[in-house]
Amino acid sequence: MLKVGIDDIFVDPVLHTACALDIKHHCAAIPPGRGRQMSCLMEALGDKRVRLQPECKKRLQDRIDMWSYAAKEVADNQIDTGDLMECLVQNKHQKEMNDKCAVGVTHFQLIQMKDFRFSYKFKMACKEDVLKLCPNIKKKVDVVICLSTTVRNDTLQDVKEQRVSVKCRKQLRVEELEMSEDIRLEPELYDSCKQDINRLCPNIAFGNAQVIECLKENKKQLTQRCHQRVFKLQEVEMMDPELDYQLMRVCKQMIKRFCTEADAKNMLLCLKQNKNSELMDPKCKQMITKRQITQNTDYRLNPVLRKACKADIPKFCQSILNRASDDNELEGQVISCLKLKYADQRLSPDCEDQIRVILQESALDYRLDPQLQVHCTEEISRLCAEEAAAQEQTGQVEECLKVNLLKIKHDSCKKEVLNMLKESKADIFVDPVLHTACALDIKHHCAAIPPGRGRQMSCLMEALGDKRVRLQPECKKRLQDRIDMWSYAAKVAPAEGFSDLAMQVMASPSKNYILFMIALGVCVLFMVGLLCGRITKRVTRELKDSLLNFSLAQTEEVGGRLPNKLHIVMPSKGHIGTPMYPTYPIRPHLYSKIGPPPQTI
Repeated sequence: MLKVGIDDIFVDPVLHTACALDIKHHCAAIPPGRGRQMSCLMEALGDKRVRLQPECKKRLQDRIDMWSYAAKEVADNQIDTGDLMECLVQNKHQKEMNDKCAVGVTHFQLIQMKDFRFSYKFKMACKEDVLKLCPNIKKKVDVVICLSTTVRNDTLQDVKEQRVSVKCRKQLRVEELEMSEDIRLEPELYDSCKQDINRLCPNIAFGNAQVIECLKENKKQLTQRCHQRVFKLQEVEMMDPELDYQLMRVCKQMIKRFCTEADAKNMLLCLKQNKNSELMDPKCKQMITKRQITQNTDYRLNPVLRKACKADIPKFCQSILNRASDDNELEGQVISCLKLKYADQRLSPDCEDQIRVILQESALDYRLDPQLQVHCTEEISRLCAEEAAAQEQTGQVEECLKVNLLKIKHDSCKKEVLNMLKESKADIFVDPVLHTACALDIKHHCAAIPPGRGRQMSCLMEALGDKRVRLQPECKKRLQDRIDMWSYAAKVAPAEGFSDLAMQVMASPSKNYILFMIALGVCVLFMVGLLCGRITKRVTRELKDSLLNFSLAQTEEVGGRLPNKLHIVMPSKGHIGTPMYPTYPIRPHLYSKIGPPPQTI
């Protein structure tokens, strides 16, 4: 009977009588039957601008509770815990799903967004939490945002007891995942981006987060309002990758293969670590690369880096932060700043570890370096088009730019390539081409040398300069190329400080000779100082005695008190001259004769 009542309001005379006026005012153009007028009334109930008759409003709310309970009772006989609607939502994009049923499920989801009480399971699980934490909020999307924000803040602050109950958090996760599937289920995002969707994604179907993905791919062309919303969405998704619907959908099988034991918060990290596995699905690999590119555009989109470098970022990159806005990307400027400090070996250990990972990833794929892309797009097209088209992610584009350093016309691009060379000095793993060429030599000659801080690079340089050591021909050639590049870099971009100078010395093949000459110079200066003694003329003992007598004579003239300062008498000029040595304090037993010492003026 309840089911028939949903399809046609005339079958429910009590409800029809209570809502007759409202049907006439708000649903007159809607033909009866097939639940159309009922849907119209439910939409009106969730619209704050529409005022329904009190009796109609009460009867409608009663019917909604009955329908929700009835759906649960029906589901209890077939599906455990009454997840009938959740089951339909989760499977609405399956091939076996009827198109009309899928449309109906989506329509039901949109209606649920009007009022959280329309969702029976969510209402029952979170009713107490909503009353306590989000009072006076009725729209389901606002309630979800309110509760999600509370959970996120409690998690970040490591509170002992979460304010949102366990059963509510579990159901909240279901609601969040459902909302991430269709942009229309997030009204604020949808309203902010309507124009951009019509302009940039006109042929993209709703559902499967396809429209959201389209907006992400065209982020640079979005209007300011939409761009800010998309940035906020990405920030949330990077903190909780499970809410990234496209990533979870495309990489579903790879997650089962590689990340079954990984925590939901670390899902993207797990996928990145297995990205270059031979068993990795190409489509999933492409999606992971997209997310890496996004993360590297702004440190705020990389939660692990943000936490590890929370002290280093304001310390070294404050000028960049001062120019930043809350909802716009920094195009990798902060990460580039940290990369340079990594080369200078000035970062904290945790931050250094994270920057090393980013350097190694971007060294294999130039697209992961936003600043390189911004400044070198033309040069890559002109000098390295073949390598860029291959997209092999083996560092060939970066190697091409290094080899063609002298042919680069744009100073900004040349500066980025010089920065890459500087970074590779600090860690050979940041230079994949050189590392591949010298892997055997590192194993044979530098196995005991720990990586990082330029140690293995220095070891290889010493081996190159040692005639007794035979390096692999390819390694020897690549090393010599790097030395030439570094020499050119030193001329074009001289050392900016002592740390740069020290690194250039340590990386030089003549390091031992330079250090020997510096040590020799210090020794020579020390010996000269030791042999020559003091340069100023020493005062004779007789002159010191005469000065003391003169001072005592002056004391008698001024009433038994010492003069303010002890001066030297210059016999040739016959007057008091400038002090030649400091005055000494008078011993206490002399105070009775000459009085206490005067105050120094």
